[in-house]
Amino acid sequence: MIDFTNAIEEFNNYRGSEKKKTLIYNSRKYLVKFPDPVREKNKNISYINNAFSEYIGSNIFKIVGFKVQNTILGKYKYKEKEKVVCACEDFTDDNNVLYEFENIALSTNPDKKIETEIKDIMEVIEENKMINTEETKQKFWDMFVIDSLIGNTDRHNGNWGFILNKNTGKVEFSPIYDCGSALNPMLEDEEIERLNETELKNLAINCYSCLKENGKKINYITYIKEIKNEECNAAIKRLFLNINIDEINKFINNIDCISTKRKEFYKKIIEKRYSILRETYKNIK
Repeated sequence: MIDFTNAIEEFNNYRGSEKKKTLIYNSRKYLVKFPDPVREKNKNISYINNAFSEYIGSNIFKIVGFKVQNTILGKYKYKEKEKVVCACEDFTDDNNVLYEFENIALSTNPDKKIETEIKDIMEVIEENKMINTEETKQKFWDMFVIDSLIGNTDRHNGNWGFILNKNTGKVEFSPIYDCGSALNPMLEDEEIERLNETELKNLAINCYSCLKENGKKINYITYIKEIKNEECNAAIKRLFLNINIDEINKFINNIDCISTKRKEFYKKIIEKRYSILRETYKNIK
């Protein structure tokens, strides 16, 4: 693993709740995410595996064929303790600026507060004149499908968006970034080891998105199995054959710093969701 300990540090200007640093390594800027010892106030729940979630989640998107933020698993020594970190390469520069969806929403409908209600998000996409409506909807539902595969519980309006090229004026859907809440990062190895098959299946199925329908968070698996949303169905048709489960398993197996039990957990929970996507694909094909 790359050692980021002696990389050049800059003032951190990245948002989000995780511990992080802005580091320059080999002339490239990285947001380096650290494991949070305690994530939830008044609860002794660690978020120590978010680096693995970020790295694997991002690379599953890449395996499927998405443009994705480049991520690197590395190490960083702090007060004599070595920490596993995930370095996320900054894909913006002076000419390419990221506009997150929450900012687009604020400027599109001045009469309504836009949160994560699906209907409201679709209205913003349809109303905003700077983005391509059909392309954005496709990209959004493609992202939703793979978020369902990796169990990303925190795809809110502040971690997806658009890249504006200031020279050309071209606006594109941004690379995928911020997958640190995928793959149950708050589960420690000891907890994973105690899971039986039924509990593992329940974890795979009872996974909720930040997105809401009629005020309630969407259960990924229930929503997909209902096949009631034609745009979501179309995304499954576009993507399913690109989901190479063998390549995903091989990728996970080749990560040296993850325990065998955690690797097996990742592969099993992804396989259970993949099998549901496969059933749904057959039903809508």
